[in-house]
Amino acid sequence: MIKVALMYDFDKTLCTRNMQEYDLLPELGVQPEVFWKEVADMSRRENMESTLAYMYLLLQKSRDRGFYVKRENFQVLGKMIEYYPGVREYFRRINEYGRQRGVEIQHFIISSGTKEILEGCDIYDEFTRVYACEFHYDDKGNADWPAIAINYTSKTQFIFRINKNALEMYEDKKVNAYLDRSQRDVPFTNMVYLGDGMTDVPCMKIVRDNGGYSICVYDDDKTIAEDLLTHGRVNFAKKADYREDSPLDVTLKAIIDKIVQEENLRNIQKEFYE
Repeated sequence: MIKVALMYDFDKTLCTRNMQEYDLLPELGVQPEVFWKEVADMSRRENMESTLAYMYLLLQKSRDRGFYVKRENFQVLGKMIEYYPGVREYFRRINEYGRQRGVEIQHFIISSGTKEILEGCDIYDEFTRVYACEFHYDDKGNADWPAIAINYTSKTQFIFRINKNALEMYEDKKVNAYLDRSQRDVPFTNMVYLGDGMTDVPCMKIVRDNGGYSICVYDDDKTIAEDLLTHGRVNFAKKADYREDSPLDVTLKAIIDKIVQEENLRNIQKEFYE
């Protein structure tokens, strides 16, 4: 069976806003635009990586409010997330489309968001792996420090992990070892990356430049999508609508069909040497 990896950013790709904005930031008494400006200011002032800055500020602001955040607090927030149209039904439908064509579809999240929030989402079990930022917890179960921080460039390692089936974080040797294409679990040509913006560019470029497919999804504003498409950083730009027969749905199905046909052609070519 042909294996295909569909890889997604999360914020503004599957859901309509940054995941922290649905309930966490309001609970901390801060407006989203104010919080993200504070993150940017801290990054510049302290010469600090912005992902670490946002994680640090979340902890600081919770303590300023007199409480500590536990893993289960984050997980509750995952239930507040609003998805783009059709997301909940999309996975079952696209998986079935693949099965009918001899394709095993695996779904992955590669996000700079908070994994603990994602664990509370009702679509969490649809994914083979969820790669996102995580907190460390003290002996009382309180979040006290960033444990894993994933930014726009470190996201790219997970593409190679998926490519070589080195899905566990400790598999450093496996992810760096040379593997012939025929030995790779999911060839780049069988990969699709979906994201919404500039922080997805490194992943988009790696997938596209290695023969896979990158799609920029957008809500109402096409500005970023137009820029990415014009400069050859993505193959397609489609509205973030996951309902059946939407332009995005049609595009994904066409990509799956193309992957199947190319695999068939490779098998026909192999017959000459057998």
